Amino acid sequence: MAGRDLRALFSSNDRGMTTAEAFTNREAQWELVAGALAEHLAHVAAPGFDVEDLQAPRNNVMVFHGIGGIGKTTLSRKLEAALAGAEHRPAQWGEPTWNGTRIRPVRIDLSRSAGGDFEHLVLTIRAALAGIGRPLPAIDLALRRYWEHQHPGDPLEEYLQRGGLAARFGKAMPQQMQSALADVAQALLLPGTVGTAVGQVTGSLVRALRERRQTVRALAGCTRLADLLEAEPDIDALSYYPHLLSWELAQLPAGKKVAPVILLDTFEDVGDRTHRDLERLIQRVVWLMPNCFFVITSRSRLQWAEPALQGQLDYTGPTAWPGLTAPSGPGALPQARGALPGVGPVGGRQVLVGDFAPEDCDDYLARRLEADGTPLIPEPVRDVITRRSHGLPLYLDLSVMRFLEFRRTGRVPGPADFEHDYTALIARTLADLTPDERHVLRSVSLLDAFDEDLATQTAGLTHHGAARRLIERPFVNENAFGLWPYYLHGLIRSTIRGADDLTDDRWTPTDWQQAAARALRALGTQWTAGPDRDRMLLVGCLRQGLTLVRDFRLDLGWLTDAAWAYVSDSVWEPVSPPAPAHAPATAGAGVETAADALAELLSTLARRQHEHRSITADRLTALTGTGLLPGELHDMALYYLAKAQRDLGRSEDSRRGMSYVADADGRLAPAARRGLAHLARLAGNFPTAHAVVPTLGWAGRHHRVDGDIWWPHGDMQRAAAAYEAARNEAAQHGVAGERATSQAQRAFALAFTDPDVAHDEIDLAEQLLTGLDLRATALTVKIAALVRDAGTDRNVPGRVEVLRAEIRASGLVAPEAMLELAAAFHHAVVNDANAATATIARLRRLTSSGNYAYYTDIAHHMANTENDILSAARWIDDEATVHHRWQALTITRRSRLHQR
Repeated sequence: MAGRDLRALFSSNDRGMTTAEAFTNREAQWELVAGALAEHLAHVAAPGFDVEDLQAPRNNVMVFHGIGGIGKTTLSRKLEAALAGAEHRPAQWGEPTWNGTRIRPVRIDLSRSAGGDFEHLVLTIRAALAGIGRPLPAIDLALRRYWEHQHPGDPLEEYLQRGGLAARFGKAMPQQMQSALADVAQALLLPGTVGTAVGQVTGSLVRALRERRQTVRALAGCTRLADLLEAEPDIDALSYYPHLLSWELAQLPAGKKVAPVILLDTFEDVGDRTHRDLERLIQRVVWLMPNCFFVITSRSRLQWAEPALQGQLDYTGPTAWPGLTAPSGPGALPQARGALPGVGPVGGRQVLVGDFAPEDCDDYLARRLEADGTPLIPEPVRDVITRRSHGLPLYLDLSVMRFLEFRRTGRVPGPADFEHDYTALIARTLADLTPDERHVLRSVSLLDAFDEDLATQTAGLTHHGAARRLIERPFVNENAFGLWPYYLHGLIRSTIRGADDLTDDRWTPTDWQQAAARALRALGTQWTAGPDRDRMLLVGCLRQGLTLVRDFRLDLGWLTDAAWAYVSDSVWEPVSPPAPAHAPATAGAGVETAADALAELLSTLARRQHEHRSITADRLTALTGTGLLPGELHDMALYYLAKAQRDLGRSEDSRRGMSYVADADGRLAPAARRGLAHLARLAGNFPTAHAVVPTLGWAGRHHRVDGDIWWPHGDMQRAAAAYEAARNEAAQHGVAGERATSQAQRAFALAFTDPDVAHDEIDLAEQLLTGLDLRATALTVKIAALVRDAGTDRNVPGRVEVLRAEIRASGLVAPEAMLELAAAFHHAVVNDANAATATIARLRRLTSSGNYAYYTDIAHHMANTENDILSAARWIDDEATVHHRWQALTITRRSRLHQR
């Protein structure tokens, strides 16, 4: 803890309440500072180090940057305290490696509210070193001359008193300055009256230095002192005087050596990126004091290592500031922003101050307000605050004050009271942005992720500069491997979108609506202009586009074609946008617009791979009943409803839906005609299904339908050839889902004939399924593996039991019937009559509706047993041929196993 939290203390009459300005662990940042400072001290102590070398690269600065409210100022204060003495350093931070070295930290607040200026900065650094206890004549003479020239009649002592420097560092500095002036005057043998006139003393000293007199040999080693004392004592000259201080520090005897650590906080307030006058002066100080270590905290990273700033600053480029360069190479980019909680490297010495971890948030909230050692904020409230904070300390602090506001009213606040956005966060975020940057920020808050072009188009700007500058801000995170690399900090985004915006340039509802329309157009442009069949781009555009059309009730536009592209690949990645705030909990409820209906449709189609098919059917039934889906999208919903009904064994309902879609002759008409062929095959009407095959074409997946007809006939080679043709055709059309499904069916067919060949075919099917979400196809591959292992001791019955439970959870009839057929094949091969009879009985119950009833016929054929209840199947070949083929497959497998 860093002391009492006075704002919280004066917000309540509860005298039993204790407050603390909690400092949550920033151990990672401390380790970085400690390591960098240790390197700095070793570098300064090395024999070749020269404080007057003005060309050597500088590595004496570390930057912590991050969004407003992330805790940079608190970190700066804690670092100052920890460097000042071990008693102020958290125990978990550990001991530094420089024990014995005198560290002299001095923190300078550069914020506008602190009212400091460049003069104050230089005088603060000098005053902080007054504790050394001896004059520093080179810097002291220059400072005294500057002050009397720039502030005649305003004694430096009074300024130090007014500015608080005397109270902070003592009154030794003016005395040391006067002593330095007197010592130099005495060395130059000047009269006493002249010795008090700094102008005459410095003039005489310059002449003595130029003449190389022995009387001033102590200062003669400072090669640039005479030039600085001759220069006009203006603000520009003042920025070079720190070189003199740096030289003086290097001359200190071993017993007086000190290592200054200068902490410059709120660096963003030194100016903007167009006017860098003050930044140039401060950078000069850092460069001219290579034996001092600087820790800068700012909202933005320092750009000093960028060559493009040449001319705006004195020292620029990666050679000058190697530690401030951004990382390059494939391994560095993912860590560019926000990669790790609490800390994420940008350059070797530029560090992003990241969000608190959830446990740190809870610890912070628990310790901020206590009564008798017990946290005042209850755990359920802390959980809500932690979740909504996204780890931002400012949000935690604002929530603490909100908690106290509720206590003042006499009401105990609950978790719901903290589902809240704070306008203060908007003000902090927008404070140092240009108008164009603010406009882009609000625009991209509509997007989950974006790139520079998408941000510019969404903002409706004709130039990219504002988007490029915004991307450099610390509240914009980066994922180099994402489809769009940039995304807003979660809390900043939700606040910009949700809080009451009281700024002068706040947006109206019309502004938000227009920006959403621009964002939707921009996403559509990226999708249509992207590479053909770029699945990642399609899904990304769909996810973001669905959110926009739903939240702002926009026309579907390009999303209709994108939806068709989505279903055509049969891959089924999740595309459902996040539920809007206060969304109804019931699936399908709240569907009020075509956008809602499309989002619900695509969500249902993706989720059906993980839900019981009855849930899919119910959702699609409710959706088709709304009448909100336009034209062909309504046919899409009907088609997949009919598929779900077929999977559930509701053949008549499925047949009506498929017929409706087929008769409409829309995009899914070929698929619906395939569906009707499947229904005929399920009923055992193979001639009817076979007659349809030539009419289906690629769109109706003719080769796969053909294979589905021939494997029940026991003609596995013909079926496998059809499936191979289907797989190759799918590959030519770039439809990954169909390719995997066809290969899975091929593996299943060949598993009956040759286990060795099937092993390779199953491996290929598993490879083709990688990255796809196809439940039925995945089940087919698992069943194929069981058929391959039939007759072996590879725990086939146990695996059947496990898979049976998995299939029943899905509600899919076809895989369950296939699984029982695989079990029947195993029992037939091992000649287990009792197990075969039990399996046939299960098959008969499972197919009692008439669908797949011929599987019982096949099971009898495998076992070569009498079948008293033949199905109504109409085979293409005669039944005796079918019987012979299946019996031959069993006999061949037995023989193969006996030969091993």
